[in-house]
Amino acid sequence: MPRLPGRNRPPRRVTDCVSSLRAPHLYESLRAFCLAAFAAERGAQLPFAFEEHPTRGGPSLYEYRPLVRGFVEEQAPTLRRLPDARNAIDDLKREPAAAIFARAHAGFAETGDDALFRSILMPMLTWTAERCGGFDWHDDAFDAAYADLERSLFGTARTYVALAPVIGLSSGTDAELGPEITLRPVVAGEISRLWPEAQGLMPPEFGRDTDRMLVLELRRELAPEEEEPPDAAAELADAVTALRLATAAAVAAGPVVFERLDYRPLRIAPLLPIAATRPRGDATRLDKVRAKLAADLRERLVLADEDRELGESLDRWELSLFSEEPFRSAQVREALACLLGGEGGAWAASLRAAVLLAEKGSEREEVLEALRGEHLGSEARDAVRRVLVETLLHGSRAELVAAVDETLIGLRPRPSSVLRVA
Repeated sequence: MPRLPGRNRPPRRVTDCVSSLRAPHLYESLRAFCLAAFAAERGAQLPFAFEEHPTRGGPSLYEYRPLVRGFVEEQAPTLRRLPDARNAIDDLKREPAAAIFARAHAGFAETGDDALFRSILMPMLTWTAERCGGFDWHDDAFDAAYADLERSLFGTARTYVALAPVIGLSSGTDAELGPEITLRPVVAGEISRLWPEAQGLMPPEFGRDTDRMLVLELRRELAPEEEEPPDAAAELADAVTALRLATAAAVAAGPVVFERLDYRPLRIAPLLPIAATRPRGDATRLDKVRAKLAADLRERLVLADEDRELGESLDRWELSLFSEEPFRSAQVREALACLLGGEGGAWAASLRAAVLLAEKGSEREEVLEALRGEHLGSEARDAVRRVLVETLLHGSRAELVAAVDETLIGLRPRPSSVLRVA
């Protein structure tokens, strides 16, 4: 039978367990809440996750992980009514540094008090119980959990990390996709260790197949006064779009993003559906050239914020990756018209694309032929992808269209940026 925490024992002095506390009153109130919660859940049977760890050339290893977080969430209404919860929330409201945690959970709570309960008290209880392996109290477990919390609340910077599993690509090394985002091989257990419930949230066969061994990682140092965490779902979705443009592979990420703050779980958020859905097509291996191209493209995707036609073209092209005929060909054709058509429409867009993508007359004729017809084949779809790449790399869609028109009438050579297309 587990020990009943806190009963028949003298209260501990703060100086006996944690040195150099920034907020001793928080230590006392949070410890009292956790002790009360442990007492309320004494003898509870925690559910476990059965996790398999494949090994090369040998049998798989299996591990049981207690699902503490899910169990604690189920008990939240009861724990919220504890008097010690009320006292801890009052103390937290006096600490402005707790705002980033509360704001991160604003979507899950209607009031500031509930947000503090979910973002501070519930994680604190979870971290302590995970270190204890259940609800058998150990002072050292709480001390370690509280020390981590203070480092997050009062440190000079906070390390924010968001992870999303990736399918459709393989790579043996890290690939930098511009500032703060990296595509890298997943480390065994790095997600399940912090999120034991992640087993049912991962893509099928993730961690086993060669094209399901990578994660996208967004890492950012947050200043103490920053109250909003990054919009990881949007930033990682842009990275997926850049990878699709650079590789023409059936790339997807998610379906969820695992977010942590100072190596502690923050939340699990959905990735944007268009990035989380795998398109038709084959997987591919990412080399250094296309990784660099993807990084350049991701940096330039912000151009679509100021250029409505470019944004429309990108949206239609990406939607075409999931469409059935005849809608797929219609989306591709409209994507090209938005990008290069202008007042000339689809015909002018096809002619400009042929000049942009090919140097010789016979090659341009082949591009034009591919872009004709009711149903556009793989060559036409890939041509539109390459034109999008060219436009983003050039930087100004209007200037690129003007340059291609000057090429058509013989005033200048074909724009040189085409040499960079993969």
